[in-house]
Amino acid sequence: MQFDGRALIDGKRVDAQSGARFACVSPVDGRVLTEVAQCGAADVDRAVAAARAAFEDKRWRGLPPAQRKRVMIRFADLLLENADALALTETLDMGKPVKYARAVDVNSAANCIRWYGEAVDKVYDEIAPTAETALALITREPVGVVGVIVPWNYPMIMAAWKIAPALAAGNSVVLKPSEKSPLTALRLADLALEAGIPAGVFNVLPGFGAEAGSPLALHMDVDCIAFTGSTRVGKQIHVMAGQSNLKRAWTELGGKSPNIVFADCPDLDKAVEAAVGSIFFNQGESCNAPSRLLVEASIKDRFLEKALALVPAYAPANPTLPETIMGAVVDQTQMATVLRYIESGRAEGAKLLAGGEQALAETGGCYVQPTIFDGVRPDMTIAREEIFGPVLSVLSFTDTAEAVRLANDSAYGLQAGVWTRDINKAHGVARALRAGTVHVNQYDEDDITVPFGGFKQSGVGRDKSLHAFDKYTETKTTWVRIDSPV
Repeated sequence: MQFDGRALIDGKRVDAQSGARFACVSPVDGRVLTEVAQCGAADVDRAVAAARAAFEDKRWRGLPPAQRKRVMIRFADLLLENADALALTETLDMGKPVKYARAVDVNSAANCIRWYGEAVDKVYDEIAPTAETALALITREPVGVVGVIVPWNYPMIMAAWKIAPALAAGNSVVLKPSEKSPLTALRLADLALEAGIPAGVFNVLPGFGAEAGSPLALHMDVDCIAFTGSTRVGKQIHVMAGQSNLKRAWTELGGKSPNIVFADCPDLDKAVEAAVGSIFFNQGESCNAPSRLLVEASIKDRFLEKALALVPAYAPANPTLPETIMGAVVDQTQMATVLRYIESGRAEGAKLLAGGEQALAETGGCYVQPTIFDGVRPDMTIAREEIFGPVLSVLSFTDTAEAVRLANDSAYGLQAGVWTRDINKAHGVARALRAGTVHVNQYDEDDITVPFGGFKQSGVGRDKSLHAFDKYTETKTTWVRIDSPV
């Protein structure tokens, strides 16, 4: 495959103004896929200026919602028409199995873009219940120029979650993908142009955080910044928003999600499959991965016996092969980070039950064995910090109050799971958990119609659902005095 690593600014593929490039290296086998434009502050200025011009002359926001809808639907259709190429690009760029890149990432991104396109001409404004001497209109307007910074683990999906509602609402967008996996974002920009989104409305700047991400977050002509990534960087995003023009800042950040399995779990095999499959899916590189497994003590041994029997099926393999279900972590740096966390688990006294080593080193790729620790204490590093790799930490509890206390004992509050046949316990525990999403008797079921985001240090704001429009619109009140002649 041939890849174009140039930025897209004002409808044109361009090199970084400095001429700088960086190597895009595949975690599958260590080969260089292409050279990518290393954008900086000057490129951010160019892209923001193009986005502002497009917003001010109303070439996109001035279109009727029904017309924007048709373009968004065409954009989604083009993703599906190019699905195989996009999936392989995603796999080569960040290491996920191609079967999931095709079935999950491409399909989800296309569905997201289509859904917001379909939604935009069905979202009504309001009339306030005022006295008869007034007419108070409450209307939504696009916020303006939206800066978007997305991570490397789900490049297409995370981009779609941001750009779809932002574009549907009539905004202009400047997207900075992760330098670790920039290729599908650049291809999305090509497809957006082909679909009919005008030049300047959707711009893509590859580059590093300090060189391109920070100037975007600090830019005085960016009205809103939407970020998905680590909590550490997310905190900086909020600071930079305040340091600049007080732009709206929305952040979807880290997680250390608890998955609570009670002894009265209605289907233990299903719970085991969900616990193992969800932590090892996408090589554990998911912010909502159930990385803390809390199992009631009376069933823990039986649960772990079943879990260990499933581990061999997740042995990492070449992700371009159709049968592979766990691929490579994104790069050498992330692999070293995961292995360092595994070593900390050993050093702090956790019991290694499976994995714990690098795999397939001879390929030149970045592979880590699926890893399970038992005997994990709440104060251990692997129980508290986000690892972002295929590492499961198992803790036990003896009663419901202890389960809730352990689950909530975290700086994060993104997602949680509860397994019980007791409907009262399910609802009671779900209400007590400090998490943006609580799954009951399943873990990964999801839909574009529900909001996604977290409590505490898991971020600010919600992606997905109609709630996402709140991030990319301003609410205006127009108060009209009525002096009725009758």
